[in-house]
Amino acid sequence: MTLKKLYQIIEDRKKNMPKDSYVASLLKNGKDRIIQKIGEESTELIIAAKGKSRQRIISEAADLIFHLLVFLSSINVSLDDIYRELNVRNKKK
Repeated sequence: MTLKKLYQIIEDRKKNMPKDSYVASLLKNGKDRIIQKIGEESTELIIAAKGKSRQRIISEAADLIFHLLVFLSSINVSLDDIYRELNVRNKKK
């Protein structure tokens, strides 16, 4: 799955807010809860990076990216916004 596809799924969950959706539950709990999850997942990735298996690092990185995308969606920042910023930074080099 690409980041773009995952972001589209998150956007769909935000629009439709299905009752059984983890994304919808995060969004209902608000920005502070999503930020808390980003902090938790960041910490778990750091711990994994300090000696856990490669697979654990991959798993924790995926969790962090997922929660970051939920946060970005919650504040209406698109992947295209992020790509534009990265392109601007690349052109400065």
